[in-house]
Amino acid sequence: MNRPHSKLAQETSHKARKRFGQNFLIDQGIIHGIVDAVNPRPGERVVEIGPGLGALTQPLLERAGHLHVVELDRDLIARLEKKYTRAQMTIHAGDALVFDFAALGPDLRVVGNLPYNISTPILFHLLDKVEAIRDIHVMLQKEVVDRMVAPPGHSDRSRLSVMLQRYCYLEPLLDVPPESFDPAPKVNSAVVRMIPRPLADRVPVDETALRQVVNAAFSQRRKMVRNTLKPLLSSEQIEAAGVDPTERAEQLSEADFVALAKQLA
Repeated sequence: MNRPHSKLAQETSHKARKRFGQNFLIDQGIIHGIVDAVNPRPGERVVEIGPGLGALTQPLLERAGHLHVVELDRDLIARLEKKYTRAQMTIHAGDALVFDFAALGPDLRVVGNLPYNISTPILFHLLDKVEAIRDIHVMLQKEVVDRMVAPPGHSDRSRLSVMLQRYCYLEPLLDVPPESFDPAPKVNSAVVRMIPRPLADRVPVDETALRQVVNAAFSQRRKMVRNTLKPLLSSEQIEAAGVDPTERAEQLSEADFVALAKQLA
């Protein structure tokens, strides 16, 4: 069965570069599904991470009227500069891992087919700017999305689950098979929506202490927290937080980790 290809992918001779983790989206059905999910409106501040060959870029731009893009590949930047005017697009040449998204202004809408080799660091980088963001729609490896949304007690629960769920409401939107890309990756992908939680919805806690506790708890996920947290907290302190020291990290809720962080702080 033939898959629907992007016209842009057929027209360009650009070769995907492994060092940039490039896999170009070519399935028109998936492209339209993502853009419909974002549903950008004229005047909104939209930024695309890694526009690549522009599969999402063009339909996003048609709806928003103007687009910010963050791109590292100089050849792709040159293509964008030839195709779009400055009135249509503001190009930020550089690495999304160090780009200051908050500098674009408030109420930012972030979209991207993230390079799988750096997707988790990018997500944590966006968390640091979460107060400036309205929503995030990104494509990632499906197994990463599964970890992001995993509830307490689920085997996929991880450090990523706890920290992202503290800052954002998460909603899986689309599953994307390998043949939707060129070149096709060896893994399945998925699109997820992230909407930052209001500050009032987050229980106040020392964020550094929270990250220390979460990182330590998941460092050896098969062990009980009385063992993984030993360098930070005693069994008595764990119990004082209302947590059973024989539990494993994946069984704990955000409230449990906040209570443990308060013991540490």
